[in-house]
Amino acid sequence: VSSDTLWELAAAEVHSRESGGAEERDGGEAVNERTVLLMGSKAGGKTSILLRCLDRDELSKPTLALEYTFGRRARGHNTPKDIAHLWELGGGTSLSDLVQIPITPVTISCLSVILVLDLSKPNALWGTMEKLLQAAQAHLERTSSQVQKSKSGVKRQTPSHSAARVLPKDYPDRELISPFPVPLLIIGSKYDIFQEFDSDKKKVVSKTLRFIAHYYVASLVFTSIKSESLISKTKSFFLHLAFVLNKLQNSVMKQNISFKSTLLYLTFGVIFYLKSVNIGSPPTVDVDITSLHAKNPKDLWKKVYERVFPPESTNEQRELKDPAKDPQYSEPQIDAMRAQKDQVILYIRVCIAFILTDLLQYHVMSNFSISQ
Repeated sequence: VSSDTLWELAAAEVHSRESGGAEERDGGEAVNERTVLLMGSKAGGKTSILLRCLDRDELSKPTLALEYTFGRRARGHNTPKDIAHLWELGGGTSLSDLVQIPITPVTISCLSVILVLDLSKPNALWGTMEKLLQAAQAHLERTSSQVQKSKSGVKRQTPSHSAARVLPKDYPDRELISPFPVPLLIIGSKYDIFQEFDSDKKKVVSKTLRFIAHYYVASLVFTSIKSESLISKTKSFFLHLAFVLNKLQNSVMKQNISFKSTLLYLTFGVIFYLKSVNIGSPPTVDVDITSLHAKNPKDLWKKVYERVFPPESTNEQRELKDPAKDPQYSEPQIDAMRAQKDQVILYIRVCIAFILTDLLQYHVMSNFSISQ
């Protein structure tokens, strides 16, 4: 085959992916390609959950910035395998700007987001959730605007912003919620540690996360890598987002998921929502809700939650904003050279400071002599 032919085939493949999102192979059968972005609490178990969902027997390692892997799954015998492009964001909230890499005009129409929150660290839970979802949502909106402005915007327009319009009229709190632009799954990890918490604290965390799931029209599941039954339930949700399995509803019903959910079929997938009647008002022990000033329901829940679990100090987060200071990215040889370089820079700065001080003193003395 000539190079010209290969080039034409490559160009046609790229054009097909950009315009359709599904690739035809093996007798014209479509191969679905979807993208899943995993983000969440630092050291919250994202990699371990991902490996278990992909049935990979590997040791999990700390995620370096943003890592990519993929999964493949056949829909039947002698059928092409669908592909899931999996992006995992490390570093907690410190590297939230990297969400712009997996969120592109090409992937936005087949994108899902999984937010993993560490239940064993409730004080950092709300801040992690809020910052990561805000970063992802802001870039999703910018990307959606780019798609709509492009020539093929009508064809590839993501249904993300139409979610609120296609919600049923009797949807609970329809006017007060803010559906996330793409399918969102919230996973509460380390449930085995969370079970040992005081019952009042567990109630606050559980009800708050149920409200967040309802507010963003998202799915919610608690899991632990030490529990096969919980991992199996989590895997059902993950496989549906990654490969759009049609049998998810039956799978979920067979596994008797503890929270009550309703399936809502939209053009971009399946969304689970929790009825607000089961959530109730924010759990308060020593907090008078009437004394809190909130602009919206989410702000009210945040104030109540942070009264029970005060947010962690941001000093450490600001320091770790520089990946060079994050211990998970340490490289002894490079760090030694960097330290030597910093010493040289510091020495130069001190020398410049001395020179400027001498010049200033000379200038002051010269003016004093002239005035005399």
